Amino acid sequence: MFETTEMVRLTNLPVIVMKKELADIPFFGWMTRRYGVIAVERSAGAKALRALVAEGEQALASGRSVIIYPEGTRVSVGATPPLKSGFAALYRALGLPVVPVAVDTGRLWGRGLVHRPGTVIFQVGETIPPGLKRDEIEARVHAAINALELAPKPSA
Repeated sequence: MFETTEMVRLTNLPVIVMKKELADIPFFGWMTRRYGVIAVERSAGAKALRALVAEGEQALASGRSVIIYPEGTRVSVGATPPLKSGFAALYRALGLPVVPVAVDTGRLWGRGLVHRPGTVIFQVGETIPPGLKRDEIEARVHAAINALELAPKPSA
């Protein structure tokens, strides 16, 4: 959750795409819905994609940017799982450029309760123009969000 809360602080009140299960957590879910997240029911298939695009369009109409974590979850350092279909759907439907951000939180805070001290790095990549084919946008996003894998890590 660190990346999500920090991105809200660093940007101008973006709408964040997240899995619906998080928006169903008592109190936390109420707060996220009040804030204005896009809660995606991953098991709903095409219906979920249509809702995601519609809510993304509403966010843009209200002047808010949209943050989506294209891998859908925290992944192990160096892993490059396929990007979720919602990313490509939003990219294609909204016709906007993508500003990729690499975050290396996973090396300090993996799944579970084990956390290591250290400094989290956010690296903003070059803006990717709208209108690319799906394989090209996905390849460029993968490269940009994994850019920190090749960079030296700061000492904690």
